[in-house]
Amino acid sequence: MSSLLERYTKQISGILSCFDRITITGTLPGVCYGLGMATFIMSKGYRIFDYPHFVEPLRDELRANAEQLANRNNLSIEFIRSANNFRKEDRLRAILKERGEHPGLVHIFSAMETCGSFAPHYDKLTQHTELRYKEAKCLHYYFYFIDEEFGLCYLRVPTWAPFRLLFYCNGHNWLAGQLKKQGIGFTQMDNTFKRIDDWSKAQTMADAFPIPSLHRALDRFAQEYCPVLRHFSNVYHWSLYQTEYATDIVFKTQNDLGPVYENLSRTAIHTVKPDHIATFLGRKLDGRFKDEIGNQFQTRIQGTCIHHHMGPASIKLYDKFGLILRIETTVNDLTFFRNHRTVEHRDGTSEVK
Repeated sequence: MSSLLERYTKQISGILSCFDRITITGTLPGVCYGLGMATFIMSKGYRIFDYPHFVEPLRDELRANAEQLANRNNLSIEFIRSANNFRKEDRLRAILKERGEHPGLVHIFSAMETCGSFAPHYDKLTQHTELRYKEAKCLHYYFYFIDEEFGLCYLRVPTWAPFRLLFYCNGHNWLAGQLKKQGIGFTQMDNTFKRIDDWSKAQTMADAFPIPSLHRALDRFAQEYCPVLRHFSNVYHWSLYQTEYATDIVFKTQNDLGPVYENLSRTAIHTVKPDHIATFLGRKLDGRFKDEIGNQFQTRIQGTCIHHHMGPASIKLYDKFGLILRIETTVNDLTFFRNHRTVEHRDGTSEVK
């Protein structure tokens, strides 16, 4: 049986597989848990119940840094009062239309959001004082900027310890920058490509996404937008938080894709079963799996979408702009996939788990 790509090769102008949305968290290993933070502040001469007095100057330093960056770049910090009635993406789109897409700081948002924190606690039974993890709220800054290599990114910086960072970039924006450097013509629509003059070379570039370069960039961004890092004795540890990987099959005309997509969507919603979804995601379905698994057919303004999901991971099939058939794998919790790596324990030992 011929594959879809072989059957419709005359109607297809190009194919590209590329990272799309990538979010990465940054944690300070020595102080990201209660005992570590307690040990650190006591080494600085603070008692555990003085924890807020240790953090408050750091909060003020982050606020001052954000204001200095805004003034230096002729920007104003925009406070978001209600996230339900506001889309940062729409605001950014309007700013970029007027500003242009040259490198530099684009905009700064601020918002009161939930953050991880610690609270002093005295246990009467053990007569021991400790810092315990708790959910809290603090002011967060969203620094949106255009990096020369990775394009439009943002770094979310909380103003309260343990200062866990969140970074976002998009693989398609990175690839667009690489295509420009190589002089390869393309037409980009949102987070996809309608045209690339050399699809094969673009795929080779996408497959070589530069992890070491991104790591160095993350360290640089942390130093610029979260300067309280200098008060601690270590550097940020970066971990993938959420990722999307998309395969785009670009058809020459909407009339070429329409009939193909209609047949695919009807077949997928009726024939794909839970055990198929598990296989797609490299898992085997058995009675120990306790999360949700299934299919959804969604009708959106842009079109329809087939959504196969298994816990925090999913595979989507949808038509983008009626011209591009996109197969998109989204993982909202990377621990869904098992990966052996070196784990460092609090006592200084390490093991492969």
